Amino acid sequence: MGIQIDVVVAYPISDEVERVLGLAEAVGEPVTVTFRWEGGGEAERAVLVPAATLALWEHWAPTACPTSDAGDDTRAETETPELAHPAEFGAFTLFRRRVGGRTAVARGGVVVAELLDPDEAHWLKERARTVREGFMDPKQKAAFEEFLARQASLDER
Repeated sequence: MGIQIDVVVAYPISDEVERVLGLAEAVGEPVTVTFRWEGGGEAERAVLVPAATLALWEHWAPTACPTSDAGDDTRAETETPELAHPAEFGAFTLFRRRVGGRTAVARGGVVVAELLDPDEAHWLKERARTVREGFMDPKQKAAFEEFLARQASLDER
């Protein structure tokens, strides 16, 4: 994933959250974040993926991650995340999505990143890489076929 940074954020101290969000936006690479909730409890890990990176991954990996519950109509009604007001952290606003469990991060009305489950982020990145590596545009494909044809004629000599 290029640069990967582990950050521990003591939630709900907004200046720490804002620093982490700004870091991910500035670096332009996925940042692994560990949220520690006030009063203890279990830490929650997520990967903060810049919007442009996520768009690229989703372009090349057009199918949904099998570990994602997005679009799963069999989920129990009690498992649906509760609707809540967007959380504001300085210049950033977090919008929790009810379907899929992602959280969109906006700055100035523009989505700049999304918080994803680490397994989903890994799956998307790997799937996108695999698909992208197998893709050739028409000009590249024609040149490759011509190259292979020349190789076959060399073998006939």
